[in-house]
Amino acid sequence: MKEERRMQKQERRPTIMTLEEVARFLRLNKSTIYRMAREGTLPAWKLGNVWRFKKEAIEDWIVNSQRAHEKKLHGKS
Repeated sequence: MKEERRMQKQERRPTIMTLEEVARFLRLNKSTIYRMAREGTLPAWKLGNVWRFKKEAIEDWIVNSQRAHEKKLHGKS
């Protein structure tokens, strides 16, 4: 029972990713992820001198980017 509660708590916490993990996840170069984070294209924040990313925010960004791209291709506004 105690273990089950602990697992439920962990599931509610956002998964925080490093720049390297996001680069692997998106299959992009680390410098591309760094540039996108710095420009605000990719949802991220700086913690001290390092960039951090919420996995859920990255997944939402992917979905929204896909939708925007599809609308652009089909000429919808």
